[in-house]
Amino acid sequence: MTDLISTLISAFGVLASTMVLTMFISSGASVAVIGICSAAFLIALYALVRDVRRLRARRTI
Repeated sequence: MTDLISTLISAFGVLASTMVLTMFISSGASVAVIGICSAAFLIALYALVRDVRRLRARRTI
């Protein structure tokens, strides 16, 4: 159950970071801000992939 909750939190993190990155790109923010937001998006995406893999590994046992 904790793996499922962790996966849901990671999914919301990816959604939030996507929205923030899109907002900064559309507003014409500086390259540094877009770079920082891109890094946050990639970290959130990595966490989601890790949690989904962990969840799938638990389900097959």
